[in-house]
Amino acid sequence: MLKRIIYILLLGIAFTAKAQEKQPKLIVGIVVDQMSYEYLYRFEKKYGKGGFKRLMKGTNCRSTHYNYVPTYTAPGHASIYTGTTPANHGIVANDWYRRSSNKLVNCVEDLAVQTVGSENNSGKFSPVNLKVNTVTDQLKLDRSTSKVISLSIKNRGAILPGGHLSDGTYWFDSKTGKMISSSFYKSDLPEWVKLFNNQSIESLYLKQTWTTYFPIEQYTESGPDDSPYEYLLGNKEKSTFPYHLPSITTPENQFEIFVSTPFANTYLTDFAIRALENEQLGKSATPDMLCISYSSTDIIGHAFGPQSVEIEDTYIRLDQEIERLLKELDARVGKGKYTVFLTADHAVSPVPQLLLDKKLAGGYLFVDEKLQVLKTQLTAKFGIDPILHLTNSSVYVDKKMIAESNKDYVAICQFIADEIRQWEGVKNVYTASQLINGVGSGDKWFDMFRKGYNYHESGDVLVQLESGYWARSKDSEKSRKGTSHGSPYAYDTHVPLLWYGCGIPKKEIFRTVEIIDIAPTISHLLNISFPSATTGNVIVEIFTK
Repeated sequence: MLKRIIYILLLGIAFTAKAQEKQPKLIVGIVVDQMSYEYLYRFEKKYGKGGFKRLMKGTNCRSTHYNYVPTYTAPGHASIYTGTTPANHGIVANDWYRRSSNKLVNCVEDLAVQTVGSENNSGKFSPVNLKVNTVTDQLKLDRSTSKVISLSIKNRGAILPGGHLSDGTYWFDSKTGKMISSSFYKSDLPEWVKLFNNQSIESLYLKQTWTTYFPIEQYTESGPDDSPYEYLLGNKEKSTFPYHLPSITTPENQFEIFVSTPFANTYLTDFAIRALENEQLGKSATPDMLCISYSSTDIIGHAFGPQSVEIEDTYIRLDQEIERLLKELDARVGKGKYTVFLTADHAVSPVPQLLLDKKLAGGYLFVDEKLQVLKTQLTAKFGIDPILHLTNSSVYVDKKMIAESNKDYVAICQFIADEIRQWEGVKNVYTASQLINGVGSGDKWFDMFRKGYNYHESGDVLVQLESGYWARSKDSEKSRKGTSHGSPYAYDTHVPLLWYGCGIPKKEIFRTVEIIDIAPTISHLLNISFPSATTGNVIVEIFTK
């Protein structure tokens, strides 16, 4: 009997050891800001073998979509790492109107903390507005010796993935050209971050010239370099290659221009490698997580659009950065001992003016004059103008004014919705009451708006524009350049999702995977609890033959 007990115990230990062998020592989450799924294939011939193509040899979820609106940077990062939508995690946009303070608030603004790493206010940020746990929080709760490090050029791109319990969350200060943090996390920067900041960013990064990696005539996957749809970078007179940084920047704007180039992706990869080395990630008995968000892809995409030579060259160069990162992971953690996932916080729309010029569906809704007319109509009908703010295609009304005037909130919101619905370029308009009560549930667009609606943070009337349309304040030459994102349409929701490394099979998944499925899948890989408000599902194909 004793021998049998010993045998069972030894067998259990063996099974435990085998399970631990299959568990990654490190999870690396890569979020590419504003990456369309089709970039994996449109630029594929110019990618090397060790970057995107290497990741594509793992599991490729080919129909991964956002299941809510708005498709912005902050909600995207929050949804990836919480496993749920803005209705639950509360990050409804990058900025939104807060009635209690009567102003726009940044998604990660926290005036109660101090900057760590510089003397300005660029570090007064934290995950204070994130209402639920991230998968990184859950790892720290369930495995207290695990480390979480999160970094990005944008503050929101670092803060939301790292969650509340990270061991180090860092972002780029465009005023000083240094990586900084906030007192929410720690009172001082680690020595390795200080050493990184002490290197000469000017000589290493700011004196370069951005030219195309390949001869420009080979960029047949994109439109012409000299395009009327692009913003000018710095003080250039034409949006064409090359971009010689010393001649197009000033001391005042050099860091802002820097993040509009692929060199900022190189800078971030350099910082990630330093973090990997100095934080000894993947070296402990429990798994760690490294969260990296490449932001310059979004900044460049807004300015030049998805059909530009600039965006193609940016991804060719990002492919090389990913290859460099994977080689460092091989060397420092070990092949087969880490797992990488790569996705995007949203995709992007074609430039609406390009669509118009090609006689495709699309256009602009110029709202300034229309909004003034609407305010006049409200005053004429109800005797008050309760509109506080219009942002993110959402109208915020003054509920206190409506109550004190003894007016009907539901009737006023419905009136606003009915008037806006008549504007050119508007497809649907939803009131908060409809979203709360589920009136219209079952319609795809309605359900996406409902999943993105949070009672405390969202507006009172939410607007869906027609496909290819973007709202602008007023008509001008500048307003017809560049592009954006945020809609429920496939050009904004369809993003890549690649899994590679420890525990990941070689497989293509063609069924629809939702972005909120990432966090529970990571939880399953790490054998930890799901984040607190998870509504996504495990991608079971990763764990089945």
